[in-house]
Amino acid sequence: VQLVESGGGSVQPGGSLRLSCAASGHTDSSMCMGWFRQAPGKEREGVAAIWTGGGNAYYANPVKDRFTISEDIALNTVYLQINSLKPEDTALYYCAAMTDGGVCGGPPFEYKFWGQGTQVTVS
Repeated sequence: VQLVESGGGSVQPGGSLRLSCAASGHTDSSMCMGWFRQAPGKEREGVAAIWTGGGNAYYANPVKDRFTISEDIALNTVYLQINSLKPEDTALYYCAAMTDGGVCGGPPFEYKFWGQGTQVTVS
C-alpha cells in the first residue's frame, strides 16, 4: 500500500485546511486509515482514524470538535478537514494504513504503511 498526503500549508490562526491521503496498491475495501501528527520535539500522536468503506470514525479528544475525517471510496482517498486552526496544530501530518488487524484509532505501531507527511504551519 502506498500513501501520498497533500493539502498542507501555512495558514493563520482560525483558518481551515483539508488534507488528503491517496491510497494505491494492494488496498482493501475496508481497512483502517489514520491521521497522525508530529510536532518538533514531540511524539507522534493520532488525531483521527476511519474504517474505509463506510465504517466508523475515531477522534482524539483534544481535536474532535475541530477535525473531521472522511473518505471518497471511488478515489481511494481519505481526508482530514481541520477547522479553527491553532498554532499548536503546527506539525507534520501523516496518513497511515492498517491492514493486518489491530485497534483502529490506536497508537502508531498498529499501522503498517505510512505516507511521507504534509506540513501544516499555523502562525
